[in-house]
Amino acid sequence: MESRTSGRRIRAYRKLKGYTQEGFAKQIGISVSVLGEVERGTRLPSESIVERMVSVLNISKQELS
Repeated sequence: MESRTSGRRIRAYRKLKGYTQEGFAKQIGISVSVLGEVERGTRLPSESIVERMVSVLNISKQELS
């Protein structure tokens, strides 16, 4: 998973689904600062975080690739 590209996609899907960073971070059980790092591409999310993200956003993992 290319971190910068996947981070942009995560942010785009989050906004498309109407989540703020705060609301989305709370839903997936991480801090807003960690979510911000993931969205900026400076941090790769763990597999469990990715699983929670796609579940909450109702998308497939392939859509983040």
